[in-house]
Amino acid sequence: MDRIKLGRSDLEVSRLCLGTMGWGSRNTEDEGHAQMDAAIAGGINFVDTAEVYPTYPVKAETVGRTEEIVGSWLAKTGRRNEIVLATKVAAPNQGAVRDGEGYSGEIVQRTVDGSLKRLQTDVIDLYQTHFPLRPQYHMRAQWSYNPGPIDRAAIEAHMIDLMQGMQKLIEAGKIRHWGLSNETAWGLTTWVRVAEENGLPRPLTIQNEYSILHRIADMDLAEACMAEEVPQIPFSPLGMGLVSGKYGPDLTPEKTRRAQESTLNGRINPKVWPAIEAYLAIAKRHGMDPSAMALAWTLTRHSVASPIFGASSVAHVETALQGAELTLSDEVLEQIDEANRMHPNPF
Repeated sequence: MDRIKLGRSDLEVSRLCLGTMGWGSRNTEDEGHAQMDAAIAGGINFVDTAEVYPTYPVKAETVGRTEEIVGSWLAKTGRRNEIVLATKVAAPNQGAVRDGEGYSGEIVQRTVDGSLKRLQTDVIDLYQTHFPLRPQYHMRAQWSYNPGPIDRAAIEAHMIDLMQGMQKLIEAGKIRHWGLSNETAWGLTTWVRVAEENGLPRPLTIQNEYSILHRIADMDLAEACMAEEVPQIPFSPLGMGLVSGKYGPDLTPEKTRRAQESTLNGRINPKVWPAIEAYLAIAKRHGMDPSAMALAWTLTRHSVASPIFGASSVAHVETALQGAELTLSDEVLEQIDEANRMHPNPF
């Protein structure tokens, strides 16, 4: 497994990151630990979680359970120094967490302590905001997104406040770096500018949805990431499992995410099935596992550091590891681009 320096930091991360959002809902603690074992054995050292996890569904009574499962693995194995550990603070729109309190420079002083306790560690390598506080177009909101007037002064005041809070956490040794999730290109560049103008720690990474099926980031965000040296660590690089071919219009395997949420948060619609078929055909034509092909494709993107794949079994981890070792030919890449032209961003 190749490793790279993450953004401008000295953190050295594997080219794949293990996502954990099903641990505590669809996966037991033992199953989560088994996935950790398989990932580490395969050379993965980067693990991402969140205060709000598990999801599918998000419930107030299970908030924080995933961090606890990661923490119990760390305590059991004593391998904390082998892991680059990332987590996120919940935004107000994730109302199951702290009654929708959200985050500020003051609030993160408390939320970090909660995550540290659940994770059974004394430092978080990458502490991320889960969503912006302002309206944004992620999670299928793009279909009705119509931004109105921007209160730049208020937005920048919030950014300064939060980054001052992150600076305090860095100085206290509780976090090493901080990052963004579900941000826009304008948001990313504004965070960086405000940080640099005020001598505050700039965001290290951005975690947005990005996959062979969902390439919105290609239009503007990828360029901003390259210009500002803030790489993507994208989530759902397998389209919530859609690219595997395990789902169909009338096919929903038991104990899958779709069994919990029929549209996979709006990803399933009539346009998605022909797009999936096009990518499955490419993988079959070239003798590749479609999930491995999709992960290998994300690793060809210059703005991507380490895609975050979610697994629900050790077998899924093993398939992901194949993707890290797979080199896609120019012919395959051209066919993927052609499929994208025919079926652009179906969700």
